[in-house]
Amino acid sequence: MQSTRTLEFDRIVDAVTALALTPLGSASLSELEPSADPKVVVAAQTATTETVTFLERHPLFPLRAGEALPQALDALDITGRPLEPLQLRMLADFVDSVDQTRAGIGRAGDDFPILRELVSKVTAFKSEVAAVRDAIDPGGEVLDGASPELKRIRNELRQKRQKLRGTLEQYTRGSSSKYLQDEVITERNGRFVLMVRAEHRGNVPGIVHGSSTTGATLFMEPAATVEINNDIVELEDRDREEVFRILLELTDRFRARPADMVISREVARALDVLQAKARYSAKVNGIEPEFTIDTSLQLKAARHPMLERAVPVDVLLDPPNRVLLITGPNTGGKTVALKTAGLFAMMAQAGLHVPATVAKLPVFRSVFADIGDEQSIEASLSTFSSHITNLVSMDRDLQLPALVLLDEVGTGTDPNEGGALATAIVQHFRQRGALVIATTHFDAVKTWGIGTEGVAVAAFAFDPHNFAPTYRLLYGAPGRSLAIEMAQRLGMPQSVITAARGYLSDDQKRLQAHLSRLDAQARALESDRTKLERERRAFNETNAELSKREKSLAEREEVFKKRLNERLDERLRQAKRDVDAVIDQLKEKSEAIAEKVSLRAINTGETGSARAEARAEIDRIVEDLRQPSKVSGTAPQSAAVPDTVDVGSKVTVGGLGLDGIVIAIDGNRAEIDVRGKRIQAKLKELKVISGPSQPAPSKVRVNVDLKPREGMVSELNVIGMTVDQAIDRVSRYLDDTMVTDLHEVRIVHGHGTGQLRKGIAAFLKTHPQVEKYYAAPDNQGGGGATIVELKE
Repeated sequence: MQSTRTLEFDRIVDAVTALALTPLGSASLSELEPSADPKVVVAAQTATTETVTFLERHPLFPLRAGEALPQALDALDITGRPLEPLQLRMLADFVDSVDQTRAGIGRAGDDFPILRELVSKVTAFKSEVAAVRDAIDPGGEVLDGASPELKRIRNELRQKRQKLRGTLEQYTRGSSSKYLQDEVITERNGRFVLMVRAEHRGNVPGIVHGSSTTGATLFMEPAATVEINNDIVELEDRDREEVFRILLELTDRFRARPADMVISREVARALDVLQAKARYSAKVNGIEPEFTIDTSLQLKAARHPMLERAVPVDVLLDPPNRVLLITGPNTGGKTVALKTAGLFAMMAQAGLHVPATVAKLPVFRSVFADIGDEQSIEASLSTFSSHITNLVSMDRDLQLPALVLLDEVGTGTDPNEGGALATAIVQHFRQRGALVIATTHFDAVKTWGIGTEGVAVAAFAFDPHNFAPTYRLLYGAPGRSLAIEMAQRLGMPQSVITAARGYLSDDQKRLQAHLSRLDAQARALESDRTKLERERRAFNETNAELSKREKSLAEREEVFKKRLNERLDERLRQAKRDVDAVIDQLKEKSEAIAEKVSLRAINTGETGSARAEARAEIDRIVEDLRQPSKVSGTAPQSAAVPDTVDVGSKVTVGGLGLDGIVIAIDGNRAEIDVRGKRIQAKLKELKVISGPSQPAPSKVRVNVDLKPREGMVSELNVIGMTVDQAIDRVSRYLDDTMVTDLHEVRIVHGHGTGQLRKGIAAFLKTHPQVEKYYAAPDNQGGGGATIVELKE
């Protein structure tokens, strides 16, 4: 895989490496390269996508490692050498962070099989980590409690130093202070000494450990402190030996598990690489590319990741086309498009997501680019020679599948010969089987591209009024180079512009005019395509909205029917309970009367018969209520029921169980007035109760216009009611809102003991019509009212 620097892949690598959490991941990412193995590429992309999803739902991996971690890990290979305290703390934090990451991925469930498999072999170092943290503080100091022996040594050291300081202070504060240059205690050669004037050396018995630069001051250890100093030096040596032993013991605990350490190191490295790729994907708003088995290359709305305000570009090359010629004016974006295509191929094959809306491309074994001014002064090569040398090298090393990117191929020499050479070079790479994307200003190359099968031609558009670039790539026609127009736009004197146009040959002028017409046609086609695309999106959005509304209406109808049946069933159950209670009371009264007048009491058969008759009557009422289409009992039994539905007919809507008057019929649908509200239903869903009472009006076409029922307000006051009364009132109130456009209502229940509020809340929690409910804002009653949002 060549041309990584030419296409600025190294800058992408630097950007991804900057997102590493550990030096291990940073080292791996700095060596990131595209792979030419399709299996490796697909696996890398799948892992990156899974990590992107993980980080969208969960926190970042808690990996922790200092910059010196690699040195600490390498030191474990040296037997008998302990790690420094800070290295041990860093190592403990590192393995602990790997274990925390493993646990976090395990808690995430089965949605992340790649990550779970990656951390499955990680083993914890809990005892080793605990031992290090118990022995060494975060600052790297070995604690006194690291071992009983160290604690004893340091206690004795503190005592000795305190005793030494007391002895020396007798000199600085007593009669001997007059012999001192300064009344301070200092240290020389690891011994505590006094600063004695040279002329009073004989007045302070002891050992001289040095003198000042001038010789006026002697650093003397008084004879009375020699033994104490000796004890301190010995204890400090023992302290160092014990610390060495402790550090070696802690180090050897990690050293004793080399396989587990290797696994933790490699898993941390892999996790760090994945999280960096995933975070880079989020940074550039990237997507996982799709890899094709043919030669198609589709990059839609592709944005160069290193440009802050990159203009999206479509780079499309579908079979049988193997060559894409990009033309158009300078500063129009040709080179950026070229680099974007090559860079996306490298990023995709390195396991990185690419910033585009659609990305489909093959897995290439070779990606070559000849871009920019490659003039080499040291090699005595001109720009033209450098390009030719590069092209020869590309041809020699080419391996299929290959992507060849040629920027202004054939430039740097005579235009006629350069155009011919450019055409031959593009054709050569095409015949060798490579995909070729080339930019050109040569008319010869444009003409060849238009007339050659398997070659697609596209041009960067420009504003036809001021020739400013639009950075949009239009396919189907070659573009004009606009050299004279661009020079005029950039301030070239008009006399020069006029002269330049005069020097154009007649053939060149005719070609420019032809290209201009093709540009205009291409812009018109692009405008039509954009308009059609916009209309298609609008149609799809409208269709989706209509489907959503239809589904919502069906759900509301179902909820209404369910609530209606529930209310009916409850009322019927209550009616049965009432009848049973009446019969029981009659039985009691009849027995009491029978006892008083010595008459026969009503027997069980009689009471059972009365109860059976009452229940039979209730069942009849139930049947009538469940079949609302039956003729009302107040109507004459012999009245004839019409078979057809006409305007003015009284009907029952079968699905809803509602009675109403037909006010309009349109085809196989009718509009019905139900309690002042208009609804629509199919004719086959209507059951006729009675015919029209007056001549039917002419047919009209109307739309459903649901408005709040007259007198229907968005607030219900239940203050003063019991909980049961309030729930019943709220239930009926919510049913009434079904045929309105109310989306939010307020229920006023007051503060009181809070029982009313709690009862209503429990009822609303399971109500199928309620989307959500909450306490009203302070300006709407606060805790004394509840806001209810209804489902659409």
